[in-house]
Amino acid sequence: MTEANARAAQHRRSGGRQARRTARAKGVRGQAVQPGMPGGAYKPLSEHDIQRIYDTALDLLENLGIGDPIPEILHYALPGGCVLGDDNRLRFPRTLIEDLIDVSAREYVCYAPDPGFDKEISGEKVYFSTSGEAVSILEYDSQSFRPTTLVDLYDAARLADTLEHIHSFGQPFIAAEYSHDIYLHDINIAYAELAGTHKPFSLGIAEVDHIEPIIALFDAYLGEAGGFLRRPFCTFGGCPIVSPLRFGKENAQVLVKLAELGLVGDVAVAPQAGATSPAALAGTLAQCFAETLACMAVMNLVRPGSVINFGMWPFISDLRTGAFSGGSGEEALVIAASVQLCNHVGFITCAASGMTDAKTMDAQAGYEKAITSTALALAGGNLVAAYPGIVGSLIGQSFEGMVIDNDMLGNIQRLLRGIEVTDETLSYDVIKDAVFGTGHFLDQHQTLELMQTEFLYPEVADRRTPGEWEANGKEDIYQLAHRQVKQVLSSHYPEYIDPVADARIRDKFPIRLSNDDMRPGNGRWQ
Repeated sequence: MTEANARAAQHRRSGGRQARRTARAKGVRGQAVQPGMPGGAYKPLSEHDIQRIYDTALDLLENLGIGDPIPEILHYALPGGCVLGDDNRLRFPRTLIEDLIDVSAREYVCYAPDPGFDKEISGEKVYFSTSGEAVSILEYDSQSFRPTTLVDLYDAARLADTLEHIHSFGQPFIAAEYSHDIYLHDINIAYAELAGTHKPFSLGIAEVDHIEPIIALFDAYLGEAGGFLRRPFCTFGGCPIVSPLRFGKENAQVLVKLAELGLVGDVAVAPQAGATSPAALAGTLAQCFAETLACMAVMNLVRPGSVINFGMWPFISDLRTGAFSGGSGEEALVIAASVQLCNHVGFITCAASGMTDAKTMDAQAGYEKAITSTALALAGGNLVAAYPGIVGSLIGQSFEGMVIDNDMLGNIQRLLRGIEVTDETLSYDVIKDAVFGTGHFLDQHQTLELMQTEFLYPEVADRRTPGEWEANGKEDIYQLAHRQVKQVLSSHYPEYIDPVADARIRDKFPIRLSNDDMRPGNGRWQ
């Protein structure tokens, strides 16, 4: 490649970066990666293992059942064939579970406020999302933790809005200043996410009575009653199970309501091996599968054909202390096994990865996040809650970590895409030309042609020479990510809510995110 060609290629690469990000985010072909790359190659369980876990899970549901069923569940479950014992445990006959597995939805469209970001959830297509509901922000300058705020959530949404390998925005943390008023909290979380991103987004809903007001807020945004239910661009979720094998009242009520409305049920069932599920990983898989099957059964008893993001999230304990350990090899193994099990049955899989016990974005965070996210993606999880930026065993959130993890997720997608072997890519004639020509491939037409489609270039990972690195201040990836965070959050203030719709929303709902918080000059990121 001549010097002039190299400069031209570099100019094209940098000048069209945002266009390429948008194209990849929307799934446009002709790039190195795109949302929805297929997984499914990693299979830690044998077919025999899967069958034994499956059978044990159905035995648990038929013989032990799920405790503390709420009246809303019993209303549908008892006429549907479940049995309530004198011990107040709801038992699910094996034949009933297998019938409900057959009718549960296998695919759906995950809508976004901008239809260009809609995603088809099916098969073993893999998408990455933020997640978490952490309670603190890791401040870059002080390397200390402080409580999360509503403005932080808005900032995280608009940062994720620019990160191409984060395909949807799951609520990464709470707005701690409103934790005393759950209704005020949930309404404002919904508004902040809507204002900050045009990607699909999701909310954790604490109380069932908050669902219809939030839907009304979204209808006010759309300017039409019933508009949201026709095209739901936000997913509501929660944890309907308290392990081992009991329903949790508030989130179970949410589960029933979502089924009644015909909305996606985004559940997370998260027993912790050695604490709230067996220390034996096979036993944890069986229990967690049974608990998540119960959620699937409830939704499909309420409305046959319901869509459930089958959130089987087995977690790991450090048995020396009993503390949660999200970045372990055991976590990578058990979550990949969960996805393999669910894919075998044909569910829409949702699972967690990218967790770390590190307290900052250091080498420990890097390897722990990479091992769990790679294992889960290769196993073929549809909806990978990759916890971009999470630190401290799900306690804290780092904005810089979101940027660093975005790079990681791009590279994982490149693994998913694999290597295309065709007559053209085997490159016999190209090799021949180089051998009898210049002796290298830098000036080959193929090299220029494949710069963007065969290779993915990181945003912050440092590929400079050691000399260049020394001459430019010896910045590490954490510093480079901080610079990008400041650049994005000082300039990217999207106007996704029309002023007329915004006035309509603020007239009806107690919105606490001020207009001054949503424009340049708010002082935070200057």
